Amino acid sequence: MGPLEGVRVVELAGIGPCPMCAMLLAELGADVLKIDRVLPSGLGVDLPAEHRLLERSRRSAAVDLKHPDGVALVLSLCERADILIEGFRPGVTERLGLGPQECQARNPRLVYGRVTGWGQTGPLAGAAGHDLNYIALTGALAAIGRAGQAPTPPLNLVGDFGGGALYLALGVVAALIEARRSGQGQVVDAAMVDGAASLMTGAYGLARAAFSDGTRGTNLLDSGAHFYEVYETRDAKHIALAPIEPKFYAELLQRIGADAHELPHTLDRSEWPALKEKIAAIVRTRTRAQWTEILEGSDACFAPVLGMDEAALHPHNRARDTFIEAKGHWQPNAAPRFSRTPSAVRGLPAESGAHTRDALGEWGVDSATIERLLGCGVIVQAPPQPAAEEKA
Repeated sequence: MGPLEGVRVVELAGIGPCPMCAMLLAELGADVLKIDRVLPSGLGVDLPAEHRLLERSRRSAAVDLKHPDGVALVLSLCERADILIEGFRPGVTERLGLGPQECQARNPRLVYGRVTGWGQTGPLAGAAGHDLNYIALTGALAAIGRAGQAPTPPLNLVGDFGGGALYLALGVVAALIEARRSGQGQVVDAAMVDGAASLMTGAYGLARAAFSDGTRGTNLLDSGAHFYEVYETRDAKHIALAPIEPKFYAELLQRIGADAHELPHTLDRSEWPALKEKIAAIVRTRTRAQWTEILEGSDACFAPVLGMDEAALHPHNRARDTFIEAKGHWQPNAAPRFSRTPSAVRGLPAESGAHTRDALGEWGVDSATIERLLGCGVIVQAPPQPAAEEKA
């Protein structure tokens, strides 16, 4: 199956970057067992399971982590695991008896991945926060937005998923490679503030090279330049133009019927506002569909700005199966692609505890222990889902 086939991962269920990381590992082939709570989480957003797409591709066992037998069960799973990932505040798993010291005492080769906003150390480590707070501290939030306007929250892509989930995934896979060489696991401290700062490395370089003067929305890649901007079409939709290189800009001008003397490619910021107005006036003369017919597939660096209800239907996305359809709804497919060991969506999101009995059995927990824990409520088996819902 995927390149991580044979790798076993214990996921202590949470929100944000930890489930995203678990989904990525599972769709790369790892056997990820999500340890859900027995009682409702109280996380504030209670979506039906079928809409919790970050929970797809893996099985769920519901375990009471406040019961000593539940903790003992998870520690026994750590003996069979390669990786554990968790996204609680610093100190929470230690108080549960599931911190790195306890888990690695049972399995010295275990990679223990932790993702938090502020990190495991530092003066803010114990404070609450969300994506927006973490990227605010790195310079990322201040750099995103239009000139003269407040910074624009970029969904929770930069902190939770880019700075958190992706760096946690890279970290635990790298640590796993090292553990297989050394025989020793280690703790991976993936802080969203660190990851978001790392994502800004190129932007800091551009600022030092004078391609950014620190004023939001006036620079090369933040909507300041006329050749890197979103423009409104005649039908009140939008297109994205990004011909940064002069040869691609020349292609754009040729295709939109503009004169290079009237619309020069220049890095002089003082000229950009007037040039943007000229391009905007041209773009408003046609619909998004008309511009797509004229520009798409050329070197003009063009794309129509599609909504989430449109993206899956675009011919390029359909040709690559960038999205898949499940139960009448589109969702992003697994990524990246591999030539020999394909990644894949391995199942729709499951109800908490949907696989408790079977998954624990496959992980080596004996049937007598499973039945005893079910009987006293330390673990819970949810009613089975219809077969059609188990497949993406």
